Amino acid sequence: MDQLSAISEDLAEIDGQIADNFRALSNGFQKLEKIKDANRKSRQLEELTEKMRECKRLIKEFDKEVKALENSFDRETNKMLNEKKQSMIKELNSYVALKKQYATDIEHKRIELFEGPSEGFAEENGLLASSMTNEQLMDHGNRMMDDTDQAIERGKKIVQETINVGTETAAALKAQTEQMSRVVNELDSIHFSLKKASQLVKEIGRQVATDKCILILLFLIVIGVIAIIVVKLVHPDNKDIRDIPGLAPPVQNRRLLWSHS
Repeated sequence: MDQLSAISEDLAEIDGQIADNFRALSNGFQKLEKIKDANRKSRQLEELTEKMRECKRLIKEFDKEVKALENSFDRETNKMLNEKKQSMIKELNSYVALKKQYATDIEHKRIELFEGPSEGFAEENGLLASSMTNEQLMDHGNRMMDDTDQAIERGKKIVQETINVGTETAAALKAQTEQMSRVVNELDSIHFSLKKASQLVKEIGRQVATDKCILILLFLIVIGVIAIIVVKLVHPDNKDIRDIPGLAPPVQNRRLLWSHS
């Protein structure tokens, strides 16, 4: 690093950050080796993966800086910087391979835990369980029961939500059914009213027709009476025409005794 400081302060700073991350990765994997719980191992592995991403970013930054200053250095310096970069990449790749190995181991343990051991691993799992202390077995059992309880609670929550949705749907359907029933009743009432109105109109039409017939008949009777009266007045001596009851006969000419001596 002192050599890099003499070449470029920026390169020396990046190299220091990469070295710090590599030390953190080394300590992290040593700590990971001592962790037995799969969940804790998974979380630790995620933190180490984040460190590796940071190392990869810093190495790219280191390479970019080297290329930017390449023309300023002599051949030996550029060769030394490239060897430094290759060494960083090689060390990072070793941690990546280690991370993949731990990830595969954790995945296998999870499959064995939740799906049960296969026939090929039954004996190995039995030895693993026998190597665990009573306290570890109890902790493992408690964790499994907690996971089961949480799964049951989630199932209950889903069932309750389904029941609530079903209740709301049933209430909505009931309200719509009642509304449709009211609409049908109103339509029946309107139909009945229209039917009664039609009958009433027909009745009124018949009454009007009857009244017209009576008026015409009365008119004809009046015309006949008037005609008889006119004929009696014009031909009073006509015996073929009977007197109308209630009508006095026409006055005949009378001879006065004293008009002729």
